[in-house]
Amino acid sequence: MPLLVLIRHGESLWNRLNLFTGWVDVPLSEKGIQEALKAGELLKNYKFDVIFTSELVRSIQTAMLIMSKNKHGVPKIEHESGKMKEWGIVYGEHGKNYIPVYTAWQLNERYYGKLQGWNKDYAKKVYGDEQILLWARSYDMAPPGGESLKDTAERTIPYLKERIIPELEKGRNVLVSAHGNSLRSIVMHIENLTEEEVLRLSIPTGVPLVYEYIKTES
Repeated sequence: MPLLVLIRHGESLWNRLNLFTGWVDVPLSEKGIQEALKAGELLKNYKFDVIFTSELVRSIQTAMLIMSKNKHGVPKIEHESGKMKEWGIVYGEHGKNYIPVYTAWQLNERYYGKLQGWNKDYAKKVYGDEQILLWARSYDMAPPGGESLKDTAERTIPYLKERIIPELEKGRNVLVSAHGNSLRSIVMHIENLTEEEVLRLSIPTGVPLVYEYIKTES
């Protein structure tokens, strides 16, 4: 039975500084690196056939660090356009040892708009604790110029259905390295959570979530 493994990237430098990050391309902290390596130890015996990440470096770093511990192949980012698509093709027997990695903006973290780069404590002083909590935990309320969780789901779930589930349908094991909110929206869909239930869902950094994919009869 094919497996879908979801993982939120390890702690980033801005997680550590208590800043709203969103789409700002911030790398992992030292703690985040260790979290990813620990996840790699947990997953080292899993044979992945394909990997999906967001386009943000903390997500890509996490996937690569996990795979540095893996015993079943070497990850290779697949460029889907331009000269790198042509030049990056692996020929011959060596190609069999590579695991394709696809990066997708659809898996990026929720976009926080005006709040990106703000210290969360400062934002609470400006807007108030209750308003920040509403933006952070409600389903359909977005911060100024940003996305709600509902908005995030409207890009992550179609990508799940169009790109990730077809791989599972082929019997392939899939690793997805993404973010707290992009993964919350995906888990909401997988587990059929209500809008109220997903508000209580918290996904910790660096902890794999493993699902067995059961094909439903059409």
